Parts: sequence; structure tokens; C-alpha cells
Amino acid sequence: MESLLYLGIMLAVICVWFLALKRPVYEGVLLAFVVLLVITGTWGNVLTYIDEGLSTSLLYSMVAFVALSILLTKTKIVDSCIAVILSLIGRIRGGAGYTAVIASAFMGALSGSGPGNVMATGTLTIPAMKRTGFPAELAANIESNASYLGNMIPPSSNIVAAMAAFTTFAAGAGLAEVSQGQFWIVLWGISLWFIAQRLFMVWAFCRHYKVKPMSKEELPDLKETLRAGWQALLLPLIILLPFVLDAVFTSTFFTARLGASGAKYLSKSVLLYVPGVAAMYTCLIAKDKSIVTPAKMAKMFADGVKSISPAIGVCVFGYMIGAMFEDLGVAESLGQLMATWNFGKFGMVLAICIITCVMGMVVPGSSQVVIFGPVFITLLSNAGVNPLLAAAMLPCICGVMCGITPPLGLGMYAGMTIAESDFGKTFKNNLWWVAAQFIMQIAVLMGWLPIIGL
Repeated sequence: MESLLYLGIMLAVICVWFLALKRPVYEGVLLAFVVLLVITGTWGNVLTYIDEGLSTSLLYSMVAFVALSILLTKTKIVDSCIAVILSLIGRIRGGAGYTAVIASAFMGALSGSGPGNVMATGTLTIPAMKRTGFPAELAANIESNASYLGNMIPPSSNIVAAMAAFTTFAAGAGLAEVSQGQFWIVLWGISLWFIAQRLFMVWAFCRHYKVKPMSKEELPDLKETLRAGWQALLLPLIILLPFVLDAVFTSTFFTARLGASGAKYLSKSVLLYVPGVAAMYTCLIAKDKSIVTPAKMAKMFADGVKSISPAIGVCVFGYMIGAMFEDLGVAESLGQLMATWNFGKFGMVLAICIITCVMGMVVPGSSQVVIFGPVFITLLSNAGVNPLLAAAMLPCICGVMCGITPPLGLGMYAGMTIAESDFGKTFKNNLWWVAAQFIMQIAVLMGWLPIIGL
């Protein structure tokens, strides 16, 4: 299994670079690519690997959605949404915690950046939670775990890698392609269960710590917040409606008028134009129009390059390694090895959840999806899991688990910074959230829960 040795080398390089030398993960992924080129002697194909890493249109939709999240943050549209949610549910026990889950899940879906989302929404929700009786470590973990839901909720930029993995699997297995809308409906169906799981955990912890409702003085006035922020509440409709229409009407309305090819490419283009439409709407409803002048927006995005570059870099370099591993047969070797274990459905689901959890401690979720997504779908499908469900769960078992599991769980550290919580207490409390996430992953993959769209 020489090809599996290359996998071990990649993991070792990333671990040493990130954990021992404390350098950014994207640098580690690039260094791993260079080291593998040297060891395998595939320098002659380097331009092909780079071309494959840069040529996917899904990469550009990632940039578009991350840019949209920067615009939403700078124009304070997110603050308006949080104020409305607080005014509605802040008066119940633990209302600040429920607000953190709902608001952070929505914002996280747009940005796909757990740590960035913690810093954007956590500055409002974490102090509110602490004032109503949440322990600092619990407030930090509620916010960080809710923020990383964004890695699995459309329209997160992380979703596109999973769609690419399913497309690769479907082509090899001779399955019909699914539209962007169909894929996203399944993702939303899965996400609802994980949002419910986090809301239930907030409820349980509120009972345990006897958390109080927010004081009337702290609660935003509902009428005032709706008057000021009702336009922001239309953003989910603007973003989600095209995908719903694509899922419902692609096989009938659009195909009849545009033909099969036309409907197919219309579906593929949804990812590219939706963030643009949402960005234009954001500019129209921004209260401070001086923020959205061409000059200010150019500076806004220029300043935001630093936040975009690491995520995009990891994906590009991950795609390049994925192209190399395809040549070397790494994924196939891993699949053949796991196939010899003769696991049943539960055994294979458990094994892959454990593997992604362990790899997520050091390897970014997006890289896992890009490199191993097709082989994970194949293994789960052969074990009896619906392949569409397996693909839609990749952002969850790779991206979310990676984000909440130390040492790569950067969201926890961001939450600790705002909450000023003790590391030991925060880490121990976080184990409850990791365990609940793991159990939910198994329940969904085993088909024990009904999923919309399947």
C-alpha cells in the first residue's frame, strides 16, 4: 500500500507545520503538496495539478459567498437580524443562547468561517449569555458550535466541495446528476436536525445552570427592531428561493423551455449569481450609504482579502493534492483497505465518522472533502447508505467536526477570547458538544431520521 504512505506523509507535514511550528494550515497544505511532488517524482505534472486546482467554477462561488459575508458584516445587516431574534426570544429562559444558535447558524452559512463568525456575532451574543447566568465556558461553546453549523448549511462556500465530490462519484457510478437545488434541499433537511440538537443542548444546560431570561431593559423593542430590520429578514428568501425553484422546476419547467443542457447549466450558474443579487440587495438596504460607495467597497474587499485568502488557499491546494492523489491512486487504496474490513452498514458509518473526527483534529474539513470525498461516498454507498445522503453529510462529518474538535477547533479559541473563559473548563464542556455531534452524525447516516429531499 505504497500510496497510503503518501497519505501519511501529507498528514505528518500538516501536523508538524500547524501544531509544532504554529504556522497557518494553508501553508502546511501547500508544503505537503511540494513534499509529495518531490517524493513521488511527479514534477512533470505540476502544471496539470495546478490547472485542476484552479479550473473549477465552484472555487469562484466560494469567493463570492465569503465576499458577501464581509459586506453583510460591514453594513451591520447581521446586527439587525440578531436584534430582531433577540426581541422575539430573548424574554424566555436562555433566550440569549437560542439567539446565538439561530443567528450564528445563519451568518455562518454565508461566511463558512467558524472563527470569523464567532467574532462577528459572538461579541453580541456571548456577553448577553454571561449576563443572564451562562457560565463563561458554556457561552463560548454555544457560540462556537453554532457558528460552525455554517460549514454544513447552504449557502456556505464549504458546500461546493461536497457537490463536486458527489458529481465525481455519480459520473463513475453511472448515476444521474442532481441539480444544485436538489442537493441543497437535502442539506437543509440535514441541517435542521443539527440545529435542533444544539437548541436542545442549550435548553438542557439552561435547566442545569438555572439560566434566567434577559432583563426587560436589555431586550430590544420588537416594533423598533422590525421597523429598522425587516428588510434584512428578506435576505434568506432572496438567497434560498432560487435554489428551491431550481430543485422543484428543473426537471419540468426549465427543461421544457431550455432543454436538458440549458436547464443543467442554469442550475450550475445559480451558485454564481445568487451572492451577487444578495450583495446588490444588501447595498440597497444599507442604512449608511457612505459604506457602499465604489471606493469604500473596494477598500472593504481589499481589507477582507486576508480573511478570504486562507480558506481559498486551503481549497486550491487541497484540490491540487486531490488531483495528484487521483493519479497515485491514494483514495482507491484507502477504499480497498477499508473494504477488506468487511464492516456492515453501522460499522462503516462508525469507522468513517471516527476517521474524519481524528483527521479533523489536524486537517481542514474542506481539504478532507476535496481529497477523500468521493472514496467516502463510495464506501458508504457500498455499505447501504444513500449516496446523495453520504455526499450531503461530508460538510458535516468533515467541516463541522473539524471546526469544533481541538486542536484545529479554532472557533473554541475565538469564543474563549470573547468570553474570557478558562481553557480547561471550556475544553471539558466542549466534549459534550463533540459527543452530541458525533452521535447525530451516526443517526443521520444510518437513516434513522427522516430527511427532506430524500
